[in-house]
Amino acid sequence: MERLVRERTEVLTALLTIVSLALVFGAVLRVGPATALPAAPDAVLAAIPHANAAISATAIGTIVVGVRAVKRGDVRRHKRLMATTFALFVGFLALYLYRVSLLGPTGFPESAPAWVETYVYFPVLAVHILLAIVCIPLVYYALLLAYSYPVAELPDTPHPRVGRAAAGLWLISFALGIVVYVLLYWLF
Repeated sequence: MERLVRERTEVLTALLTIVSLALVFGAVLRVGPATALPAAPDAVLAAIPHANAAISATAIGTIVVGVRAVKRGDVRRHKRLMATTFALFVGFLALYLYRVSLLGPTGFPESAPAWVETYVYFPVLAVHILLAIVCIPLVYYALLLAYSYPVAELPDTPHPRVGRAAAGLWLISFALGIVVYVLLYWLF
């Protein structure tokens, strides 16, 4: 299996990226039957943004500690932390997609000043979304390389370069997601 993944890393990255983005855009655009999903109580749906903010903060921590671990040569710890970060991302995405599929995207509160929406919220949200989209193939590619190559060979692959880019962009995306959360659920 590892050999197959190694030989088709680019194709698998593209397929996983397409499926992931199709799920996200399908949920946001409300394509597909939301009625097929089991309905959760309102309290559960209301708790999802708060849970996702906590997941994002935890992911920021696992990325930072994971990057530090690999810089110190602790590859085993780095591998565990990056796998944990990916699991956190999958959990975040599942909760986000579930909520958005049922309720649609959260709009900016009408009670907030229009200038905050125009000059703060929309730019932060746009960069957050753009970085999230860019990160998806980078993360898949780095993970597939890590899965399909022995640790000793990884430095000779694009994994270190792609991993650095993915980690940096992922950090910024998670952090901006928390800013969006604060704007939507705490400030306004």
